[in-house]
Amino acid sequence: MSQTETMQNKVAGYLTGAVLATAWYGSTAALLTGLPAQTVPLAGAIVISALTPAFFLRRRQKFAGQQPIVSPAQQLRLLKTHTMVNLVDTNNLLIEVNDLLLDATGYSREELIGKPVSMLYADASAPLADEIRDLLRQGKGWQGQTPLRSRDGTTCITQTTIMPLFDENGAWIGSISARTDITKTTQLLAERDTALTLHELRDDIWIVDEASETIDYMNRAAKRRFGWSDDSYAGKTLAQMAENHECSAIYEACLSLKKSGDSFRRVNIAIGERTFEISINWLHRGTLRSRFLIMLNDLTDRVAQEQQQADFISMVSHELRSPLTSIKGSMGLLLSKAAGELTPKAEGLLEIAHRNADRLVLIINDILDMEKISSGHMDFEIKEADLSEMVREALRANATAHQRFGLNIKCSGIDTPNMVETDANRIIQVLTNLMSNAAKFSKPGGTVEITVNKVNGGLVVSVRDEGVGISVSDQHKIFQRFADMSNSDRAAKGGTGLGLSICKVIVEGLGGTIDFESREGYGSTFTFTLPGKLRHGGTDIDAPILRNVG
Repeated sequence: MSQTETMQNKVAGYLTGAVLATAWYGSTAALLTGLPAQTVPLAGAIVISALTPAFFLRRRQKFAGQQPIVSPAQQLRLLKTHTMVNLVDTNNLLIEVNDLLLDATGYSREELIGKPVSMLYADASAPLADEIRDLLRQGKGWQGQTPLRSRDGTTCITQTTIMPLFDENGAWIGSISARTDITKTTQLLAERDTALTLHELRDDIWIVDEASETIDYMNRAAKRRFGWSDDSYAGKTLAQMAENHECSAIYEACLSLKKSGDSFRRVNIAIGERTFEISINWLHRGTLRSRFLIMLNDLTDRVAQEQQQADFISMVSHELRSPLTSIKGSMGLLLSKAAGELTPKAEGLLEIAHRNADRLVLIINDILDMEKISSGHMDFEIKEADLSEMVREALRANATAHQRFGLNIKCSGIDTPNMVETDANRIIQVLTNLMSNAAKFSKPGGTVEITVNKVNGGLVVSVRDEGVGISVSDQHKIFQRFADMSNSDRAAKGGTGLGLSICKVIVEGLGGTIDFESREGYGSTFTFTLPGKLRHGGTDIDAPILRNVG
């Protein structure tokens, strides 16, 4: 055989090996599952791609004296019509590409020839390209999957065989790559793995065709929920499930999703005696593959456990508050000299006990408030009240703390009435909490400033201190429950970490907003706004009401 024929035979052998290896991998990978089993397709593909060229060349040499039915050049042309082929020189520049590669990537021949082969690889595959180049330098081939980046930015997955090319003196002159598009095969394998995962989930999974509202898929947990062991759901519609299986809330949520155009909805429903959190995702909206992915998370046990916990906390808190109120009242009478004069030492000890009783009462109140918030039963009694008087009431409640820390209290904007429709007791609770925090975190002898301003028909209240401030790393969690700042020293200063989260719920429940500004080492300013008039259903609220915030 001539040197040209030998080279053509080598190239034809490489391409034949690539095609056979890809066919083997695609067929066996779809049948075998699991990590150990997946080594069979990969190992077989490598062996086929490595042995075929040698076998091909030996067979051609054996029959070299006979007239071939099909010439090597014809065989090479045949393979190139079924496989993407490119040639690369030693500088990693493309020197030849076939039409299939151009069709798959969307490039023209002029855009690729003379350009680095790396332009065909996704950015994440750059290390892989370097690894392949090192193997080719050593005279070794490479076989595996490579993602090709198309001209429009999309990616196709290819099963690739890359072999080095040598001149007649054995010098490396470049490489040849044969690629087969396995994008659809890869997608099918991924979808199969996804289906297996969904089938084993403990949560119920439904997949519903959006156009026909017919159930296309239910996983094992969902079928078990309705006593089905096979595909009894096939052909059932959401309307039928709503009518016969107490799933009307799911049906209504899907209809609402279609009407609003949103892509996600979450609702809580009851099916039988069980409570579920339902998550609905609208997938492939506006296409022929439009589907609802419905997940049912059984909350029954968790809800019962949380209710038991809430009931226990509520019971303990109520049982503690009554005796504490009596203890605190008795100590107050002693401090007022109702039982006669006290020695200075006894009076000092009693003041300490009285302050700690106050702290306990506040802690219990915080716990009870959080229980109300969690259960959605925090009620507001709305009526017209004077915000200036609320500020003065909160100042009286914090007078002892202000005196203990030697703080200088400044107030502005409360010389005249500031009428607002709100829950006065809850606003006093917010003010008391903000002033208490300002006192606890201020430096001895510092200043706390309370300001009330009228803005856009509403009222703005700010409480500013000159304390330690809040570090930038902690500011994102300031309104979270049990938030513990790095410089708060809660053990020394007291508190539950619930106060600010309760303030946020109260202010927002009353139609306002709350925020803060802080600079570590220079202090903090907490500001909340209240509307002058609350609105309910688009009309002003003119009479006292009870409003539930859930």
